[in-house]
Amino acid sequence: MRDYRPYIPQSIGELLDQLASMMLSKATFKDDTGYFPDMSIETEFVALNGGLDNLRNQIGEDHYIQLAALSDQMRAHFEADPQERTGEAREARAIILQMRDLLTQLGQNET
Repeated sequence: MRDYRPYIPQSIGELLDQLASMMLSKATFKDDTGYFPDMSIETEFVALNGGLDNLRNQIGEDHYIQLAALSDQMRAHFEADPQERTGEAREARAIILQMRDLLTQLGQNET
């Protein structure tokens, strides 16, 4: 990670954007465009987990623990299937949807 520093989400909406981006990325999270050559699975999970940490007080400790555990599971699935051949990456994306649904519910409870 040279010059690339991931943006750390500051709100539930930005965290949902991070998850949407992860849903569309390859399991390795490497950028093929050349714009972000240092982007990796490490930088994407730094952003996701940093965003969760930023929102810890807002979402509550129980939800934070639940979402952090889902993040860990998701990363393990992506790392187990970097070529997207075994179905582990599909499991990781299912976890993204679980996280999205929980965060959406938490965001609606704010209003």
